[in-house]
Formats: sequence, C-alpha cells, structure tokens
Amino acid sequence: MTTPEPTDLAALAQQVRYLTDRLAIVDCIHRHARGCDRHDIDLITSAYQAESVDEHGATVNNGPDYGAWANTAHAATSQVHTHNVTTHNCEIDGDIAHADSYVIVVLLASDGHTAQFISGRYLDRLERSTDGWRIALRRSTVECMFIADATVLQSSFFTDLGYIRGTRSHDDASYARPLTLQTPVERW
Repeated sequence: MTTPEPTDLAALAQQVRYLTDRLAIVDCIHRHARGCDRHDIDLITSAYQAESVDEHGATVNNGPDYGAWANTAHAATSQVHTHNVTTHNCEIDGDIAHADSYVIVVLLASDGHTAQFISGRYLDRLERSTDGWRIALRRSTVECMFIADATVLQSSFFTDLGYIRGTRSHDDASYARPLTLQTPVERW
C-alpha cells in the first residue's frame, strides 16, 4: 500500500479503513486466544459469527460451541496453557477476510512434569457484520509437536522467585480493573 498525498482524502480514508479492519481482525484472533487461556467461554464465543464452524483435527464444532469443547479438552490434559499468536497474514476483500495466523500453544500437563508444545496455524475466514469482524470458519493446522520437561516449575529455584501464575477464570489478574500491586494473584 502506498502513502497517499496529504490532499488525497479518499485514499487516506481507504488506508484508515484498511488499517482499522486489520486491527479489528487481529483483535478478534487475540480475543479468541485469550479466551482459551482464561477458559472464558463468552470471550471465545465473541470471536465467532453465530453461524460459524471450527475444525480442530477430526473435531468439528459450531463456532459458538467451540469454547465449551475446548475448555473441557484443555482441562482434561493440562493445568495451564498459553496460545501465542505470532506471524499474521491477512487479505481483506470488502466484508470478507482470509487470515493465516501462526500459533504456538504450550500446555503444562496435569501432573506438572511435562509441557506439550504445539506449533500450527489458524486458517480463518472472517466476515464483517454489525457486530464487527468475527470468525466464520476456522481450520487449525499442526505443523510440529513435542513434549518437554517442565519439572523446573516445581523446583525451589523457580518457586522461590514468586512469579504470578495465570488462572483459568475471571480471577486472573488480567481482568482486574484497575490492576494494582495489591490485586490478589495466584503464585507458583
């Protein structure tokens, strides 16, 4: 995209619209990831169109039903996890967008001894509606997966450092408003 001349208001408006759309699309994808990590079904559901589909391997859910399924699947095998969205590519054509977002998911096993690392991508078709940009179709890929030793998290070397630990609920410090040093937190 080229930089418009200051007097070319139509081109400037078009660029502002494009940048606003891109940011709204990235916000939607990030909102979904945060909802997964906090087990916040409302946040996850807000990323999907009412009539949408999510494919994770052989499991296909209606978008609005994905959160309950994902929370159950995550809770069955892990005590905490993070969905890290990295490289993001997006093509916008009117009210339809196609996004290819790379993701690294780390799940700490229920016993705390190992962590599963998954590298993959979210292949999304998003649609703009009166509610803004939402996922209409998500297909998830897995490009790489491995298990790593996570016992350092149980060692006094680590626990003595007093790091905050995320929670799978609205009790997570990220929901606190305003966030203060006195905000109650869970620690390792």
